[in-house]
Amino acid sequence: MIADKLQRQRFEHKYRISEAKALQIRSFVQNYLDCDTYGRTQPDLSYPVHSLYLDSMFLKTYQDTINGNRNRFKLRIRYYDYEETPVFFEIKRRFNNVIRKNRAQVHRRFVKDLMNGHLPTYDHLVQKTPDQLQALEQFCYLQNQLQATPVLHVSYLREAYELEHSNAVRVTFDRNVQSSIQHELKLTSELPKPLSTFGDSVILELKFTDRFPLWLQELTQLFHLRQQSAAKYVDSIEKLEFKKYELA
Repeated sequence: MIADKLQRQRFEHKYRISEAKALQIRSFVQNYLDCDTYGRTQPDLSYPVHSLYLDSMFLKTYQDTINGNRNRFKLRIRYYDYEETPVFFEIKRRFNNVIRKNRAQVHRRFVKDLMNGHLPTYDHLVQKTPDQLQALEQFCYLQNQLQATPVLHVSYLREAYELEHSNAVRVTFDRNVQSSIQHELKLTSELPKPLSTFGDSVILELKFTDRFPLWLQELTQLFHLRQQSAAKYVDSIEKLEFKKYELA
C-alpha cells in the first residue's frame, strides 16, 4: 500500500526555471526537506508520473480555468510507471487562492468498471476508509454529471522533497512534461505523438498548508524567482491547439 501524504488543502506557488537553476535550488532545499520515498531510490531522484485528464465534450473544466471562474475543478486519473501501484482518482479544486485535493486509491482492475458507471464500494479501494469512499463517490458523481471522458495524457519526471513526519511543506521539480491527446481509457506509459508542453523549462512548485515558511521566502529572493502560470492540463491543450477541432 502506498502511504498517502496528500496535502488536502494548500497554497501553490509555481515557477518556470532552467535546469541549472533547478540544481542550485535542489541543493538549497535539501537543507530543509528530505527527498520523498519514491525518488530517493532512483539514481536521478525522479520518478515518472502519468495523469489522464477527463473533461466534458466541450471541455468545461478547461473553459472554467481560462475564464477565471473562482470555484473550479479538474478530474484526473493519476498513476505511476509500476503496474503493482494503485491508481488515484483525483479531484483538484481551486477556491480563490486555495487548492483543495481529494483522491481515492483504487485497485487498477476496477478502473474501467468505475468509469463505466459502477457504483463505488469499499471493494474498489486500496484503503477501505469512509474518507476514501467519499472521495471516490465525489469523483464518480462529477464525472457522471459532466459526462467526462479521457481527453489528455500528461507525463513528466518528478523530483519531490517533503518533511519526514509532516505534509506542511512540499517542493517538487517536474521535468520533461509531455502531453498527448488520448480519448481511450488506457493506463499506458506510452504517449502517441507526444508534444513538449514547457520545452526545456523545469516546473518548480512550492506547496504549503499554512504560512509561507521564512526559508521559502529566502529561497525565492535568493534565486530571483517570479511566479508564473504552469497549468499542465490547460497549457498542454493550448500547446496542442486541441480546442480548434474539439470545440468546432
